[in-house]
Amino acid sequence: MHVLLALASGGLIGLVLGLVGGGGSILAVPLLIYVVGVESVHAAIGTAAVAVTANALSGLAGHARAGRVKWPCALVFAAAGAIGAAIGAEIGKSFDGKRLLLLFGLLMIAIGLSMLRKRRREDDPDVRLSRATAGVLLPRLVPTGLGVGLAAGFFGIGGGFLIVPALLAATAMPFANAVGTSLVVVAVLGFTTAGSYALSGQVDWPLTALLIAGGAGGATAGLMLGGRLAAHKLLFERIFAAVVIAVGAYIAIGAR
Repeated sequence: MHVLLALASGGLIGLVLGLVGGGGSILAVPLLIYVVGVESVHAAIGTAAVAVTANALSGLAGHARAGRVKWPCALVFAAAGAIGAAIGAEIGKSFDGKRLLLLFGLLMIAIGLSMLRKRRREDDPDVRLSRATAGVLLPRLVPTGLGVGLAAGFFGIGGGFLIVPALLAATAMPFANAVGTSLVVVAVLGFTTAGSYALSGQVDWPLTALLIAGGAGGATAGLMLGGRLAAHKLLFERIFAAVVIAVGAYIAIGAR
C-alpha cells in the first residue's frame, strides 16, 4: 500500500506539472505527510524537492521540443532564484517543523488566491531577453527570481505557481511560454533545495525513487491532456486554485 500511495502521489505531482507548469510541487509535501505518511516535515520537504526536480525535467523535455521555452529569461530567472533557494533552504531547516507547516499552509492559500486574479496585461509572444531589452527585463527578472527562490528554498517547493505569475508580470510572455519556461526554473530551484537537504541527510531516497517513477508517467499524461484541455484552461486553473486553497486551509488549521 505504501508503494502504491507513493507512486500515485508522484503521478499526481507529474500530472499537474505537465499541465500547468507548477502546483505539483506545492502538493508534494502535503501528499507525503498526509497520504504517504512521512512523519518528519523536513524529510518530506527534502524528498519532495528531489522528486519535483526530476519530474520538472521530465515535463520540460516536451515543452522544449514544442518551442515553448524562453531560454534567456529562464536562465537569468533561475540563476537569481538559485541564490535565493540556497539561502531559503538553510533558513527553513532551522525552523520548527510544526511552525514551518503552518507557514506552508498559509502560502498555499495565498498562491491559490493569486491564481484566481485576472491578468491585466496583454500577452507579448515576441518578448525575448537581448541586449536591446536587457535594461527593461533584467531589473524585473533578477529581483523576482531572487524572491521566488527564497520562498522555494524555505518551503522546499519547486515554486512553479510563484514562477509562472512572476514571469507573466515581468515579461508579459504568453501563458504557454510561461509554463514551459517555469519548468527550467523549477528544476534549478528544486535541485538547489534538494542538495541542501540531501547534505543534511533529510531525503528518503527509496521513497524519492517511487515518486519519480510515478511522476514520469504523470508528466507525460499532463502534456497530452494539456493540448486537449486547452479550451478549458481557465476553468481547470480555477478548480485547481480552489483545491490549493482548501488544502492550505486544512494544513494551516491542523498545524496550529
